[in-house]
Amino acid sequence: MPQATTPGPLRFVTFEGGEGAGKSTQIRLLADRLRAAGELVEVTREPGGTKGAEEIRALLVEGGAGRWQAESEALLHFSARAEHLAHVIRPALAAGKWVLCDRFADSTLAYQGYGQGLDLDWLWTLRRHIVGATEPGLTLILDLPVESGLARAETEQRYERMGVDFHRRLAAGFSQLAAADPVRCCLIDAARDREAISAEISGLIKARFAVSL
Repeated sequence: MPQATTPGPLRFVTFEGGEGAGKSTQIRLLADRLRAAGELVEVTREPGGTKGAEEIRALLVEGGAGRWQAESEALLHFSARAEHLAHVIRPALAAGKWVLCDRFADSTLAYQGYGQGLDLDWLWTLRRHIVGATEPGLTLILDLPVESGLARAETEQRYERMGVDFHRRLAAGFSQLAAADPVRCCLIDAARDREAISAEISGLIKARFAVSL
C-alpha cells in the first residue's frame, strides 16, 4: 500500500517519472542553478552511481523484457541502492553537498510494484531496511502522458520494451505515490517547455530548503 515517509532536512532531491519525462534535463538545469549560487552538488542516478551499482544497472536495463522475475529485479535494484547509499549519497550529504538523483526508491515501487504487480508492503519493508533515515527531502515526479514519454525516450532498453499497458500502470503508480505523500512528493506537469518546468522546480527548492537561487 502507498505510505508516507518522513522527510528530514537532507538536501537530497530525487527526480522520478516515466520514460522520456525529462528528468535528466531538469537535474542538469537545477544543478547549474545551485552551483551558480555557490552550492556543492553531487549529481547521480539509479540504478547506478558506483562501479558495482553500474554493473547491476547493466543487468537490469539490457536484454529482453522478461529477463528477470519481478522479485529478482526488485532485489537487484535494492542491492544497487545499498551500494549507492553507502558510497555516494550518504558521504555526499555528510560533506554538506546537495544530492540530485535521477530515480530512487519510488521508481522501484512504481516499476516493480505498480507496473509488475509485486506486493507493495514487501517493497516498503525493503525500502525501510535499505534506505532507513536517508529519505529524500524532496521528490519531484515529472508527469507526462505515456505515449508522449515513450516517443521522447532516447534509448531502447528493457523498460521501454515492456508495452504501453505496463507504462500506464507505472504512471498511475507514480500518481498514487505522490497523492499518498504530498509533503515529500510534488507532481509536476512535464508536458510544458523545459524553462517553465525548471522555474517551477526552482520555486519548490527555494520554498522547501530556504535557499536563494
